[in-house]
Amino acid sequence: MKLKSLLGWSIVALLLASCGQEKSEKKAEDVTVNDSVQFNYNVEQFADIKILRYQIPGWEQLTLKEQKLVYYLTQAGLCGRDIIWDQNYKHNLTIRKALESVYTNYQGDKTTADWKAFEVYLKRVWFSNGIHHHYSNDKIKPEFSSDYLKQLLADTNTVLEGEPFDVIFNEVDAKKVNQAKGVDNVALSAVNMYGPNVTNNDVINFYKTKVSPDATKPLSFGLNSKLVKENGQLKELIYKSGGLYGSAIDEIIKWLELAKGVAENEAQAHALGLLIDYYKTGDLQTWDDYNVAWTSATQGNIDYINSFIEVYNDPLGYTGSFESIVQINDFDMSKKMKVVSDNAQWFEDHAPLMDAHKKENVVGVTYKVVNVAGEAGDASPSTPIGVNLPNANWIRAAVGSKSVSLGNIIEAYNNAGSSGRLKEFVHDEEERQLEEAYGQIADKLHTALHEVIGHASGKLNPGVGETKETLKNYASTLEEGRADLVALYYLYDPKLQELGLVDDWKKVGIAAYDGYIRNGLITQLIRLNLGDDVEEAHMRNRQWVSAWVFEKGQADKVIEKITRDGKTYFNINDYAKLHDLFGQLLRETQRIKSEGDYAAVEALVETYGVKVDQTLHAEVLERNKQFTSAPYSGFVNPVLVPETNDAGEITAVKVTQPETFVGQMLDYSKTYHYLPEIN
Repeated sequence: MKLKSLLGWSIVALLLASCGQEKSEKKAEDVTVNDSVQFNYNVEQFADIKILRYQIPGWEQLTLKEQKLVYYLTQAGLCGRDIIWDQNYKHNLTIRKALESVYTNYQGDKTTADWKAFEVYLKRVWFSNGIHHHYSNDKIKPEFSSDYLKQLLADTNTVLEGEPFDVIFNEVDAKKVNQAKGVDNVALSAVNMYGPNVTNNDVINFYKTKVSPDATKPLSFGLNSKLVKENGQLKELIYKSGGLYGSAIDEIIKWLELAKGVAENEAQAHALGLLIDYYKTGDLQTWDDYNVAWTSATQGNIDYINSFIEVYNDPLGYTGSFESIVQINDFDMSKKMKVVSDNAQWFEDHAPLMDAHKKENVVGVTYKVVNVAGEAGDASPSTPIGVNLPNANWIRAAVGSKSVSLGNIIEAYNNAGSSGRLKEFVHDEEERQLEEAYGQIADKLHTALHEVIGHASGKLNPGVGETKETLKNYASTLEEGRADLVALYYLYDPKLQELGLVDDWKKVGIAAYDGYIRNGLITQLIRLNLGDDVEEAHMRNRQWVSAWVFEKGQADKVIEKITRDGKTYFNINDYAKLHDLFGQLLRETQRIKSEGDYAAVEALVETYGVKVDQTLHAEVLERNKQFTSAPYSGFVNPVLVPETNDAGEITAVKVTQPETFVGQMLDYSKTYHYLPEIN
């Protein structure tokens, strides 16, 4: 599970993306980090996206062996970059190759509005790892004509024709992931995790026949495969060496082998060996064995995420998207946050859940604040700010989980934003002052509680299947909302002060509640086009949580909707009662998950999480027009440059910063292009 950042323009909530004439020959390492000069977090802004940089604190404190390990792991991640492009849409690699050819070879007039529109479109496609918006899932609409693109293709001797050309401009494959109610979600989703003519029923019935050797340890069927029809028969194409995406996976394996050779300890090396075996065989039992070993390997300064993991891009929640995050431990912050994981059982015991749904023994929950050294696949350029893995419920219960907060990513958000929108949407000056004074600590604690306690809490009733099977297309938003509710319930609790985590638990809790309701009911609407439903799982969960407590507290005016000077605000009048409402909803969401109650989750999400008040939405969009900062942020990655001796041995690894987003994207396409256009 991963916690996505909310809005790139504000202090990062819930701790959990002028175009120049950049030249393709500009090297990523042209700009070197200089600690004596103030770090510039901002790279550029286009459309609804802001591109930022992040630093790698503590790099110099790593040994050469540890630096090599980080370098090898980042290379392994980047070698899988093409995979996420192909998973996102079948024509993405073809389209990317053509657009990049035009960009690098065009010698015509680059001052026209059409060329500027082409540049922005290409950058948006790069940012989203394909032609569908990274958050809304809608197809990105170019602001240039098909005739103009045809002319660019002709001028640069570039070929793009047939369906890959037409789909840029038509209405075919309009949604990458379609989560609408009452439709065939698989058939209407453009994501390339299923073959043509595969339906919801095909997928559900196919995986119903799969039986795990041990029913108490269900395998993650479908996690690393594409389900297709051949001669009318359903067949899995496995992601593995020699299978689907094999040429890229072989490169990943090569770098993972090097990483294993410089592992910090035996447990880390053992886990890496199992991951390599998994990539070679595609065997899901090996995947579980790897996750058990990886979860248990808690020593050392370096950790990583690499493989097909999160299932948000699959409309039915089976297939994992490729992603990679390489992490360096932030020793000071992790020591402070360890307090949360050390008290996991207390939080579980005192949660407002039915006793039957509480874990008697919360085991193995580790929490660290880490600094990212490199990201790839579904984690880049748009990144999570918190991660809790593994996702398998039985491993969480039997072995535990790892939770991390991406400290330097959060730090970059906090130092690159502005407070203008905050002033516009807070109800009053007191709310603004509390946010500015306590917002960051509230954010950090929310992430810790969401990831460590939230995702690790609760248990399924005996005999109830995995959540993806019982709750289907609502599984992801229910789980993220449930984890949010755990965090919200404890953010307004004196226990936080008793544990030494805050100086004033009430003010921190008030700031956290204000921020969550403000975002869930108002500010996240900036991310939607007028008339759109809420589709993305995290946005849905923030809306249904906020809308539910707003409605249930109306009789007591717990949250009051206020109109002042034609502007709408939501003001919390009673934080203690809101705390109680969060507890009630947490109890119900855990019941839904524990019992696999599909009818209840459908009613909850569809009633509160999907539809948008169009009058309010129009107002929010109008109020937002005054701000030029983009609503989404993402990152270029630092570039790790190895220095070698005459024997070819690495003697040092230098950290440099990319100068431009375009430069890094073109370099990635040139250096890490391991898949054919059609897979």
